[in-house]
Amino acid sequence: MPEESASATTERYEFLSPEWTEAARRIRAELAGDEPAAPIPVRMNLVVNEVPFGEGSVDAHLDTSTGRVALDIGHLDDADLKITVDYETAKAILIEQNPQAGMQAFMAGRIKVEGDMTKLLALQTAPMDPAQADVAERVRQITA
Repeated sequence: MPEESASATTERYEFLSPEWTEAARRIRAELAGDEPAAPIPVRMNLVVNEVPFGEGSVDAHLDTSTGRVALDIGHLDDADLKITVDYETAKAILIEQNPQAGMQAFMAGRIKVEGDMTKLLALQTAPMDPAQADVAERVRQITA
């Protein structure tokens, strides 16, 4: 019989669902000491439309201002920028790490950016540390 922790890693949840959010928090907490500081400090609010659960949209945020990468539910006060994006594009950019999906959606007008776009561009071009890649991979594994 597999260990409980091994079975927990095989559970998959819809991106940004309450279950996914809680599982992602646990992963970040487990690896908090191993994850290096985020290279670009940014506080970004997200409005993700067309979610396959709930009421159709989710308010979320990405915050690296503490030195760690945190993607969570709710909006931040005094965010540097706000992005409105559809669910599939948000998932492709944030979970699948596909920058081309973001560029294509932006060029097609499916991403709306308000605020300091230079921070978004800097974040997109910043290299990912191996420890950050490990966190991203573990989050990807829990994402349906």
